[in-house]
Amino acid sequence: MAGSRGVRRWIRWLLRHGAIRREVSRQASKGDLGAQMIINPDAVRDPYPAYEQIRSQGRLVRSALSLTTVDHEITTAVLRSPDFCVGLRMPENVPSLLGVLLRAGGRWPLGPAEPPSLLSIDPPDHQRIRKLVARSFSAKAIARLRGRTEEIATRLLDDMEADAGPDRRADVIADYASLLPATVIAEMLGAPVSMREKFLEWGEGGAFSLDMGLTYRMFRRSEKDIDALAEWMSGHFDELRRNPNDSILSSLVQTYDEEEGRLTHDELLSLALLLLAAGFETTVNLIGNGTRLLLAHPDQLARLAADPALWPNAVDEILRLDSPVQRTGRVAARDTEVCGYPVRRGTLVLTHIGGANRDPAVFEDPERFDVGRAGADRHVAFSQGIHYCLGAALAKMEGEVGLRALFDRYPSLATAGPAELRGTRVLRGYRSLPVRLGDARVGVGA
Repeated sequence: MAGSRGVRRWIRWLLRHGAIRREVSRQASKGDLGAQMIINPDAVRDPYPAYEQIRSQGRLVRSALSLTTVDHEITTAVLRSPDFCVGLRMPENVPSLLGVLLRAGGRWPLGPAEPPSLLSIDPPDHQRIRKLVARSFSAKAIARLRGRTEEIATRLLDDMEADAGPDRRADVIADYASLLPATVIAEMLGAPVSMREKFLEWGEGGAFSLDMGLTYRMFRRSEKDIDALAEWMSGHFDELRRNPNDSILSSLVQTYDEEEGRLTHDELLSLALLLLAAGFETTVNLIGNGTRLLLAHPDQLARLAADPALWPNAVDEILRLDSPVQRTGRVAARDTEVCGYPVRRGTLVLTHIGGANRDPAVFEDPERFDVGRAGADRHVAFSQGIHYCLGAALAKMEGEVGLRALFDRYPSLATAGPAELRGTRVLRGYRSLPVRLGDARVGVGA
């Protein structure tokens, strides 16, 4: 049995990643820039020089497997256009060998890249499912959570202070940035906060499923973590049926149980998994990337200390300059054009969000970090159109609260060793960020 599961997993890897990885490697060896960005580890460490190379080649550039862009206007147009969809559509007459492999690969885990995830479906199903939870993530709903988020931040900083020891060292990611959003989303979804470390572990593995051309080792880890999270979530649904509460998940379970036809089982499970994982993935990266930027730019940190009203704009500038989500793709659903460029039906367009957010046609001196930048909120870090990030307001609120609380408590916070990036291409953030806390400001967060 274990052997057959392994064979099915290998077939799934071959179909989703293995064949692409081989072709991308071949094209990268020929100098194709888009392929090099997928296969080259340097593109994970610092993708921004490659974005500028793409920009120098044109607004919409042909790569080995797709069209690609770092142009802000084109990115916005593609993400908003009804002529583009999020999923590759299988031809009606699937070649016989491919059909055999698809059947032999068995069922795909309900990850963020697989339907019926909101990230991977189009209208009308997308609107039907999104509507069920949109109200819980409105700006008004998130404003009501701000006080509770501040309490959680204070408690986590207290814990970090207690654990720092005489050398005053800590890891901002493990000790703070990851735990803040994981605690908030667990409480919102009625999940036990005691599970947050496991959620983070499973979420890290699941995040790799968004990347193209994974190695088999990373693909296997990703599938196992997604399966583990799905198994836990199914058990949690049973607990919510026995003991309902006022959480989003409890409401979704009740909708599924009482209103047949509004949600299928796979839609319920996929939505719950996405809400949980997406509820902390972007924000962990936002707080980590923001901490790194502010430590590297003490002049900007001094501006925030002198004028705390700049904090909301500073969060937008962090999202612009070092976007937690670096790229997304759309497929042309029909022959169309974007900003005057023809795009044929079935063409994949990769929009490099991290590059679009540094477009000099929109942002003056785009590589400069400026917490007071006018128009910083024109970034596309949360995508655009119908797939605009459901949790954008939540992420921005948590980022502002988390970063402000950290630097208010520790105004002399300093780096204490090399930071470690997570290694994902779609998501950009740190796995580890060692710091020396310095003296805590008396009366702040105590």
